[in-house]
Amino acid sequence: MKRVVVLGSTGSIGRQALEVCRWRGYRVVGLAAGRNLEELSRQIQEWRPLLVAAAEGLHPELKTRFPWLRLAEAEEVAALEAEVAVAAIPGLAGLAPTRAAVRTGKRVALANKEAMVAAGPLLWQEAEASGAEILPVDSEHAALFQALLGERREDVAELILTASGGPFLREPRDLSRVTPEMALNHPRWRMGPKVTVDSATLFNKGLEALEAKELFRFPLDRVKVLVHPQAYVHGLVRFVDGSLKAQLGPADMRLPIQYALTYPERGETPLKDLPLPGVLEFLEPDTQRFPALEVAYAAGRQGGVAQAAVSAADEVAVAAFLAGRLPFPRIPQVLARVLEKTPSLPLTWDNLFAVDAWAREEAKRWA
Repeated sequence: MKRVVVLGSTGSIGRQALEVCRWRGYRVVGLAAGRNLEELSRQIQEWRPLLVAAAEGLHPELKTRFPWLRLAEAEEVAALEAEVAVAAIPGLAGLAPTRAAVRTGKRVALANKEAMVAAGPLLWQEAEASGAEILPVDSEHAALFQALLGERREDVAELILTASGGPFLREPRDLSRVTPEMALNHPRWRMGPKVTVDSATLFNKGLEALEAKELFRFPLDRVKVLVHPQAYVHGLVRFVDGSLKAQLGPADMRLPIQYALTYPERGETPLKDLPLPGVLEFLEPDTQRFPALEVAYAAGRQGGVAQAAVSAADEVAVAAFLAGRLPFPRIPQVLARVLEKTPSLPLTWDNLFAVDAWAREEAKRWA
């Protein structure tokens, strides 16, 4: 029986990963969560994990409810003996547990894009030393992974990520009127607040372009974004002869999660008979309307610690927007200001954490 650790178990990806584990009959040996006491309690009751990580304030109540429970830090949960760790703790907070999972040599089903954006080359060094696998869970990167299977790298002209366009693809014309409630109303996906706002600004797609650059180790100028409102084609590979290879499927994260857990096998799911959409559209992104996408590409071209800086700044800017302190159009402006002042430093673990702290303080100045 395959053993699985779920990091970020009470979030959207974590809950769907647990559903896939039910489908497949896997044993969940470790859970790492945040502050959602009731959801985590339900998961502990069902899965009886060997080790659990949670916000310290929940520890007394968890011990009262489950006297047998062993509590630990997320990094300890990540290092448990298991075949797969689902890395779904959002933001830079997920980097240390993801690194711990990679260092133990297990397969990492990566849903935390910020970890690869900020520290991709460093994580690959860890993986090469430990023998770990890193497989993508984001639907777009899972699509590219599948489209690249069996193909020669030298035959690939470009990787194409698709974006739904979020809730503001066409309306309202004046984005200064956007409220947090409007931004959180995504037309296709149900995600956490931070990712949903990033989807509304298209910065999420910029992060995904940077993730694709690091995950597949292709130059950024060979990673393209197209807007695809139907969200049925998740990624395409264009080859040097002009042909295209695409991965298609319903907008359901359980499919890429399952593939990362079962690879190279595929398991049957309840989603196999869903109907195909009648119309598929592909549009160039409007970077005048959504400048955050261009900021992400600029960080990728700058290199060094720049990707880590804009990723950290975005967490601050999005939090300020959700709290009502920052207008929606100012989010990309904050990212651009931080990028402009980011020091030119090589990417090392020490520099990464130093620039992360600096970028958060710098973003607070502008937010």
